Amino acid sequence: MSIAPSSSLRALVVPILPSVSSSPSARPGLRGVAAPVQHARARPEKKKPLYTHSLPCIEAWLRSIGFSQTREDRAVWVAEMPLWHARLSLDVTDLHIRYLKSGPGNLDKDVERRFSYALSREDIENAILGGP
Repeated sequence: MSIAPSSSLRALVVPILPSVSSSPSARPGLRGVAAPVQHARARPEKKKPLYTHSLPCIEAWLRSIGFSQTREDRAVWVAEMPLWHARLSLDVTDLHIRYLKSGPGNLDKDVERRFSYALSREDIENAILGGP
């Protein structure tokens, strides 16, 4: 069953949705609309704590350093570097990485590390890319 919006509701919605134009100058009221897309491609600032950045920004950063998001769990990322393979998860309280013994290198067992989101992107990146 579908309920049509009342005419007063339509009056509120219609002005918010102007005709689509590829030119931002043609849509002066929607200048900020493109910002989330640009923000999603930007890496988190290197000196700021990771928790100050949006999830799309963090995801873009993980892609930029060689991680790929898994289809099974959107919070899990994998990387296959020349010297190690890893599985990273964005947990609620911290970032968890497991370097896999099944990858290249001489690991006797999986090596796990956890990083607080309070650490800077630069510190976490250096620790992750430093490997096990």
